[in-house]
Amino acid sequence: MTVPFLNRRPGWGSDIVRGTIAFAAALVCLFLAGAARAHGVEEGDQAFIEGTSGINIVPYMYLGAKHMVTGYDHLLFLAGVVFFLYRMKDVGIYVTLFAIGHSTTLLVGTIFDIRANPYIVDAIIGLSVAYKAFDNLDGFTTVFGKRPDPKVAVLVFGLFHGFGLATKLQDLTLSQDGLVPNLLAFNVGVELGQFMALAIILILMNLWRFSPSFQRSALVANAALMCAGFVLVGFQMIGYFTAQGA
Repeated sequence: MTVPFLNRRPGWGSDIVRGTIAFAAALVCLFLAGAARAHGVEEGDQAFIEGTSGINIVPYMYLGAKHMVTGYDHLLFLAGVVFFLYRMKDVGIYVTLFAIGHSTTLLVGTIFDIRANPYIVDAIIGLSVAYKAFDNLDGFTTVFGKRPDPKVAVLVFGLFHGFGLATKLQDLTLSQDGLVPNLLAFNVGVELGQFMALAIILILMNLWRFSPSFQRSALVANAALMCAGFVLVGFQMIGYFTAQGA
């Protein structure tokens, strides 16, 4: 479901501009303060992963859940996915597709050491946020006359989201002793974290939908979400070209 473009009040365009600028400014400050943590593994967690061997189910589940609930790129994408989903059945379908994609590349990429440039992968993850916001704004139908299959898009972008973490884990020295069980536990933790984060998002979203200004503010929110996605893309591409020139 996409936002209807009827009954726009005068000045709604300026609201979008102001909301977009404010949201982008907040994101820039966030990146400057904690850029090294973006979609990565914190130093303390790295030390644990590299310093342990054998099967550690509970710690890896915790690390997986922590990654999801602190991964703002994941959360922005999920917020875009469920933004106009009103039935729990539809939410379940889309979130399941995302989980399938995310789990597949996380496990396969790490276990079989399938590598790609992490900046490019994370740039595509940022693009997924912008893509979903543009889709919510009915941009594809308006501009191109046809909307890509949203379910296929969520599955495909889920593959990139999972591969994004796989590229970070590949930079660590992972013990082969208990590797597969630990990765499975990590993935379970990711899904549990996703469930917890999604529950909060849906509660807040449903409260917001009762607001009489939801239609107008939804336009502003998705414009800001699209801006956030492009900021993520730009940040990762700057990192890519900086690394290439080093």
